Amino acid sequence: MGITVTAQALLFDMDGTLVDSTAAVERTWRRFAARHGLDPAAVLAGAHGQRTAETVAAHAPPGTDTAAETAWLVAQDIADTSGTVALPGAAELLAALPRGRWALVTSAGRELAERRMAAAGLPLPDVIVAAEDVRRGKPDPEGYLAAAGRLGVDPRATVVFEDAELGLRAGRAAGGWTVVVGPHGGGAARCRPRITDYRGAACSDSGDALRLTLPTRLPSMVPA
Repeated sequence: MGITVTAQALLFDMDGTLVDSTAAVERTWRRFAARHGLDPAAVLAGAHGQRTAETVAAHAPPGTDTAAETAWLVAQDIADTSGTVALPGAAELLAALPRGRWALVTSAGRELAERRMAAAGLPLPDVIVAAEDVRRGKPDPEGYLAAAGRLGVDPRATVVFEDAELGLRAGRAAGGWTVVVGPHGGGAARCRPRITDYRGAACSDSGDALRLTLPTRLPSMVPA
């Protein structure tokens, strides 16, 4: 069983959506927590889907040089991609997409995005909207709107793949048709189509639109 939709472009988050970088992400934030005597579970709970600088600002003790700490964390991330892998079926789906029909919209910096995608064996699209490319991170829709604009499509004609609350909210605010990847059960995931990974997904290009088939059922209610 599956559902088939048409779209002008597909927009993907990266971490947790195309790439499983959980082990590396947790190692980095645990180092940060240890440096500052913080509860690593509390830090990790708020870090997913958020830009590094915003997580640092939310958790660093008063007086911390947040810019320097952010730079240190980014360097740690870039140096440590061990255990980073692609979600099952992701490589096959991306290989089927025309280069000008998909984009990466990530809260990671561009260099880190390039490193993690390479570590996972995934290609990079022509359009990448990374942390440094937006003034406001997710849940603001700026990144998804920018990606749609650079692809030359109406954001309302895109499918957005996300795994986290902030990203799902951003995709919906941009007007995209959001698909939940993985187990996230927050409010923005309610009544949305969901996939575990991309096994069984297929996409073809008619020239006018993409025809995307996903291995999931359409929920009985799909709010706009």
